[in-house]
Amino acid sequence: MNLLPKLVTLWRNHPEEFTPKRMCKDITSGLVVACVALPLSIALAIASGVTPEKGLLTAIVAGFLISLLGGSRVQIGGPTGAFVVIVYGIIQEFGLSGLLTATLMAGIFLMLMGLFKFGAFIKFIPYPVTTGFTSGIAVVLFSTQINDFLGLNLTDIPSDFFAKWNLYFHHLSAVNWETLAVGLLTLAIIIFWPKKWKALPGSLAALIITTLVVKFAHLDVATITSTFGSVDSTLVWPHMPGEITLATIKKLLPASLTIAFLAGIESLLSAVVADGMIGKKHRSNMELIATGAANVAAALFGGLPATGAIARTATNIENGGRTPVAGMAHAIFLLIMMLCLMQYIGLIPMTSLAAILFMVAYRMSGWRAFRALFKAPASDVAILLVTFGLTVVADLVVAIEFGLVLAAVLFMKRMSDVYQITNMDDDIFDEVHQKDDIDTKIITHNVSVYEINGPFFFGAANVFVDSLENHKECKVLILRMRSVPAMDATGFHALESIFNSCQKDGVQLILSHVQKPVLKTLEKYGFIKRLGKDHICKNIDISLMRAESIVSGRQHFLE
Repeated sequence: MNLLPKLVTLWRNHPEEFTPKRMCKDITSGLVVACVALPLSIALAIASGVTPEKGLLTAIVAGFLISLLGGSRVQIGGPTGAFVVIVYGIIQEFGLSGLLTATLMAGIFLMLMGLFKFGAFIKFIPYPVTTGFTSGIAVVLFSTQINDFLGLNLTDIPSDFFAKWNLYFHHLSAVNWETLAVGLLTLAIIIFWPKKWKALPGSLAALIITTLVVKFAHLDVATITSTFGSVDSTLVWPHMPGEITLATIKKLLPASLTIAFLAGIESLLSAVVADGMIGKKHRSNMELIATGAANVAAALFGGLPATGAIARTATNIENGGRTPVAGMAHAIFLLIMMLCLMQYIGLIPMTSLAAILFMVAYRMSGWRAFRALFKAPASDVAILLVTFGLTVVADLVVAIEFGLVLAAVLFMKRMSDVYQITNMDDDIFDEVHQKDDIDTKIITHNVSVYEINGPFFFGAANVFVDSLENHKECKVLILRMRSVPAMDATGFHALESIFNSCQKDGVQLILSHVQKPVLKTLEKYGFIKRLGKDHICKNIDISLMRAESIVSGRQHFLE
């Protein structure tokens, strides 16, 4: 059941969701979402370095499949702002065929992640990492649109962030004031239109109004047609992007993994947001499979990487969409628009598309969440700033890799700080009693008791070994392990080192209250056989009795 599309289970279990009245609401919502997706898809395609129809094809093909196969009721899929930076970089380095191949590979990776049920694991990416690179992408996306927004007509714009802005500042005198005025008008309409009229999305209203103004006022403003020529509206049959060899796969592997990672994260984040809005639960693994299939199909149709789009998903929910039919309808409406309206789409001013992407970047930036993270521990702030900075000045791949590594290192540092080895040679509470009981056990002379608190992993191994350097002074060493939930290979190696040292010095080692997961680990390594079953005791009482029998020289022991 977990790997079935939400559409299938809804049809089987909730046929009342597919009444004519309900379908009418979903189809209407699909139309509204299509009106939102139309300008966004075009703008994102152009910003990514491809022609406008590539964005529309992606929204149509990928959007339909994500709704048809997905694990969410209301998810809307398509190209998103998060991909612009990485797609542009891939195209610059490997060309369009390289991008399509990388997208195809990413789709396969996503499907495998879903089939192997990685949906739960991908959500464990640290929040500062996702916030950092999302905010960084927003800044980079904003910077890529300055040329079109100001009408500078610059070519060969460098990809380096600082070099790009240096070029902008040196050409401010070349600003086309008519272009800037249209761009500002677009921003004003997008911001203020929804406050008065909610039936028509602000971005679509802005495109219609500014296109008419530029057309009939004969303004000197670059349009899609003047920049790219006539826009192709013909449908293409699916085809392989090119010859895929082992060398090609190896070359494009980092890019494809980045696309898969970003698509998976954004899709699941969007699904989680949607769950909160409608009070339902999505199937994360099925969502990954659907996103993977959508990317494979998008690549075969010559499109862009796709994922769940939070803004379009929220628009769908707000307009009454409650089943996957809404997302499928949105794709069909986009197809109709592409076939019938492409000649008019070519009249859209480039500065208007830049203004729309300014708003996308603003919403992506998550500046409130970014600011709030400065109240977090210093380590989280460091992860945030490093990831953000590397996204802006380096690239997304480096940012994600470094951010995850830094997060892992700092997590291990925190865990090792929490990990404690406590010497309990004075008094020890009987663990059978409640915490508030005052009954204690007096520890026999020549017996040392240490309590271990926390997971026994590689980050804590050195702490463990250092804390037990003085065990030579006793005859029996008891390790109280009731608060050790897990043990890894490095932890076991540290325990084995202590055991070997004890044997060398004539010290008997006893383990007290070993939890089942740790006990299984010790069994697998054959440690219990080496130590002796009578040296693994159920609780501290039995452990102390065993220690006393050893110290006194008695050879028998009764549990």
